Amino acid sequence: MSTAMNFGAKSFQPRPPDKGSFPLDHFGECKRFQEKFMKCLRDNHFENTLCRNESKEYLQCRMERRLMAQEPLEKLGFGDLIGGKSEARDKS
Repeated sequence: MSTAMNFGAKSFQPRPPDKGSFPLDHFGECKRFQEKFMKCLRDNHFENTLCRNESKEYLQCRMERRLMAQEPLEKLGFGDLIGGKSEARDKS
């Protein structure tokens, strides 16, 4: 017979989401930053290295509003952008 009624088995234990999983922005708190980032990607033929400042601003917004875990920007790959501009994007 099937083991569906096996009461000796461990019960399901929920676990936190994997790194990189975070809540959706249901209230649009960071929509402006997301739209700015997406526009930059479209304008630059989806060359994401040219939109690193916009990406950093978007992630900062999400962290400030607790839509993702707080992480140092250096750990997210933006160490070179802190206090300055990206070398890849000097057309501002």
